[in-house]
Amino acid sequence: MLIREFDDQDWSQVWPIIEDVVRAAETFTYDPEMTADEAYAIWVEAPPGRTVVAVDGDRVLGSAKMGANRPGPGAHVSTASFMVAADARGRGVGTALCRDALTWARLRGYAGMQFNAVAESNRSAVELYRREGFEVVGTVPGAFRHPALGRVGLHVMYQEF
Repeated sequence: MLIREFDDQDWSQVWPIIEDVVRAAETFTYDPEMTADEAYAIWVEAPPGRTVVAVDGDRVLGSAKMGANRPGPGAHVSTASFMVAADARGRGVGTALCRDALTWARLRGYAGMQFNAVAESNRSAVELYRREGFEVVGTVPGAFRHPALGRVGLHVMYQEF
């Protein structure tokens, strides 16, 4: 597996991954009815942000986006988001993308990385982030409407560099 910069030609493989994750409405706070154009505008970061893909040969297994968490006085803290194809989960793709984002943020001098909205029911992501050094710094009770579990908490997770 190789992690490389996103290229517009990758969108034909990245969009189905995003569409699958967003339509399931189990992990991301994105609108499940979002279009490919809306997703592109959200997912593909303009510099100085970054979007990458994890590939195996010509196949995109997952993607990540990263950048400043907030503008202005909050721009010293980074953020990132990750999506992995359903049939590639459990193979270390998410871990590799997370590590790549952390390395990128450290090299650019960010003070830390913050995840703003991790559904507490997304146990695999919460465990991955904890393994990589993040901690839950707060939880907004019932802030995520899971299609099967009802309202669950949204974690704010942080790692200081």
